[in-house]
Amino acid sequence: MPREPEGVLLETEAQPERPATPPPERDGEPLGRSGRALLVISMLLGLVTHGWNVFKYPLYLSDEGIYMQQAWAVLREGKLSPYTYFYDHAPMGWLTIAGWVAIIPGQFNSLGFPVNIGRVLMVIIHVGCVFLMFEVVRRYSGSKAAAFLATFLFNVSPLAVYFQRMVLLDNLMVFWVLVGLYILARRDGRVVTAMGAGLAFGFAMITKENAIFLLPGFGYLLHRSIVEQGNRRFSASFWWFAAGTPISLYMLYAEIKNELLPANLDFNLASPPADHVSLLYTIWWQLNRTATGGQGTMFSTLLNESWLFKDRPFLIAGTAATMINLVLSLNARRREVPMLGVSLLAIGYGFYLTRSVLLDFYVAPLVPLLALNIGLLYGRITRYGRREAVVLLTAVLCALPLPYPKGYLVSWNSDGTRLLLADQYRLPQTNMQNLQVKWIRQNIPPSARLIIDDDIWVALREGNPSYPYAQSHFKAAADPDVRDKIFHQDWHNVDYVVMSNKMRDALERNNEGWIIEAIDQHGEQVWRIDRGDVHLEIIKINNSTG
Repeated sequence: MPREPEGVLLETEAQPERPATPPPERDGEPLGRSGRALLVISMLLGLVTHGWNVFKYPLYLSDEGIYMQQAWAVLREGKLSPYTYFYDHAPMGWLTIAGWVAIIPGQFNSLGFPVNIGRVLMVIIHVGCVFLMFEVVRRYSGSKAAAFLATFLFNVSPLAVYFQRMVLLDNLMVFWVLVGLYILARRDGRVVTAMGAGLAFGFAMITKENAIFLLPGFGYLLHRSIVEQGNRRFSASFWWFAAGTPISLYMLYAEIKNELLPANLDFNLASPPADHVSLLYTIWWQLNRTATGGQGTMFSTLLNESWLFKDRPFLIAGTAATMINLVLSLNARRREVPMLGVSLLAIGYGFYLTRSVLLDFYVAPLVPLLALNIGLLYGRITRYGRREAVVLLTAVLCALPLPYPKGYLVSWNSDGTRLLLADQYRLPQTNMQNLQVKWIRQNIPPSARLIIDDDIWVALREGNPSYPYAQSHFKAAADPDVRDKIFHQDWHNVDYVVMSNKMRDALERNNEGWIIEAIDQHGEQVWRIDRGDVHLEIIKINNSTG
């Protein structure tokens, strides 16, 4: 019987065993029955807090109207905007809104005022974000109590409820950010997982470009999740490839339309390109919007007059948790990777807020980032506590902000004699804008040439009768196709100016001089409604053809 060559046998026996790839980290405490119950409660709570009174509060915002009108243009005209699209934002946000509206019977008119259908989408997005946040905190901290506390604050904070009900690109961007974190938190060691996380971050970028300030935190979490994997180079490469693909397609779209670069590569901000719009010029313009010495004042003004007024305890607690997480993580880097990652996310976005020209709702993405930091810090603090004690402490912390006046649930009435539900659950504000549109339909002919705020734009274009000559005041002042070809910067060509809340401030801030002249020198107020600090009016321009 032939024998196997001895040398082969010896060589086989001498082969060393290859070290196995380290197994991925475990998710800590499994979800279990109690975890599933807490998750369902969190999602239902989010549905109630964000859905109750959503059609009446807060007042419809101009930016909500802008994104709805751009979704309208996608569905009705096959364009990214009813006006000249100058790449002020990447389009995935309103493409998502357009896709949502397209599948709803009745589309824009299905729920009365057109913005309402967009707000329903925001409620659905929020509930999805609650699921993602719960799982991210649970997987990273190993604590279901920490996950519940984080989502509870995310659900009930007046700051969250106020802005996350609105149809904003920021809320859609937050969804994709949490999707990316959720995928990274799985830590299963597969290349496709890193690729999925990268794709989610790319979607966030082409939804709202300020997601770029979250890249340091994302990059750190990615690096630490794959650093011990044998396929780490593939995982990192595919993350960047997936993240860059949506951005590359957006730039390719601009290049195909010959709108990537400005003519003659002229990036002079004092002389905008006249022959065609440019993606890179708009990015350069956005980067230079911060006025020297002005951005800090604007940040402090919004912080003190708006954000802290809406929810001071949450902002203070979230900022403190972020700083504590950073310090603890730097002292124990390997054991506290998630805490360092989420603190970098919040710090990166906070840096953007302090350096940028701001609008009030820009704070919206900061809310979930601070809630993540609170959740992970709470998980660290209660890591070795007895289960019963942790449950009791969590219940107390969730109950504390609910009953006291000016808290999360109740507030005093105007004369301070009795407690009422907080404004977000009972106050009707948007009915004033409905009354404004109703008066227009009853008293102004469809052929009238109107300059309006964007919050009622789709309502006037989609309603019965339709007002095809109603134009956004932003475009009447700045878009040559509207300013020069329709109105010719001449007040004689305007019949009515429909003033929505704070529109006058925008007219003065943006130096929309010829419109101000039409109102102040040739206008007559024919309708007005006031409630608190909200003032809506309709101005008839005398001596016009209307």
